[in-house]
Amino acid sequence: MLGSNSSANVPTADRRSPKRPRRAVTVIATALCMTGVVSLVASCTPPPSDPGSPPTTVTPLPEPPNTFSVLTYNVAGLPQGISSGNPEFNLPLVSPLLNDYDVVLTQEDFDWWTPIAGILDFVNYHTRLRAEVEHPWRTDRHPGPDAVGVDAGARGLLVGDGIGIMSKFPFGPQYVQAWKGCFGGVIPDGGAADCLAMKGFRMVTMTLGDGREVDVYSLHAEAGGTPEDQWLQEEDYADLAAYINSRGSDRAIILGGDTNLHTDDVHPDGGGGADTAIWAKLLAATGLTDVCIELSCPEPGSIDKIAYRSSSTVSLQATGSDFPRERFQVNGADLSDHPPFTATFAWDVPSVG
Repeated sequence: MLGSNSSANVPTADRRSPKRPRRAVTVIATALCMTGVVSLVASCTPPPSDPGSPPTTVTPLPEPPNTFSVLTYNVAGLPQGISSGNPEFNLPLVSPLLNDYDVVLTQEDFDWWTPIAGILDFVNYHTRLRAEVEHPWRTDRHPGPDAVGVDAGARGLLVGDGIGIMSKFPFGPQYVQAWKGCFGGVIPDGGAADCLAMKGFRMVTMTLGDGREVDVYSLHAEAGGTPEDQWLQEEDYADLAAYINSRGSDRAIILGGDTNLHTDDVHPDGGGGADTAIWAKLLAATGLTDVCIELSCPEPGSIDKIAYRSSSTVSLQATGSDFPRERFQVNGADLSDHPPFTATFAWDVPSVG
């Protein structure tokens, strides 16, 4: 089932004090203008659907009680030459490393438009990241702007949301929702070029060993540091909470991704505590528990987060967390400009009485 959000007018009210930009994504706009790409994107078409399908038989899933691991990782998949990393080289190296984790939530494995005159290496990052992945269940490429109610003509260059979910546990059809608004486009405007991608969240319903369900979310939030970006973050997380609650209060949940929320109040990009307030409001509204807060991890203010909750049919408990940087390095160099973040969970059938 697909989301159907429409693009909204960007609010201009200065409702929060300005924050410093979290990432210099505005280089995208400069590079695109220099290469003349902007005038050509309207003729681009999306690549075909992913080849293949999940296998018809898989190893039987373990019965409860049991454990599983979750990885969230922003893989820095902006176009080669624009990305602060080296995705053309790094994504194939990341791919086999994902196999050590039962559930993988990714961000920035962008692709949508076909190559334009060889100017940018930017196509099929989604496929390259999955080339050596062994997870039987994987979300598809982004279904396109029409499916999520985004006006492609109003946005300029569009790519997919760069968001993915891979799992060793079976899951059903994906739900894709784009944020209703964005700030930052092709022409440098102080934003972080968020309008050039259909950012938002994806959700699938994953089935554990004995048929018990967990809703799994992967998200990528508005990244800029302007008052408009701050306001949009508040709106986006309110929409996320509303969607979660629309599915009912008795749903087990694993939620992770690049939140773009610095919840360390002393961080210069934290908006003077505004980011912490947004995250706390989401947790309170949905009954989610932040793994880093619960387990006192060494980097509780990291923007890459995982949260969860149990249900009357699935008992979840976070048992560990880690930022395995060294595993995602080559010769001491990071494979992304974000650290990978992992959590381990024990799950069981809740006791009665």
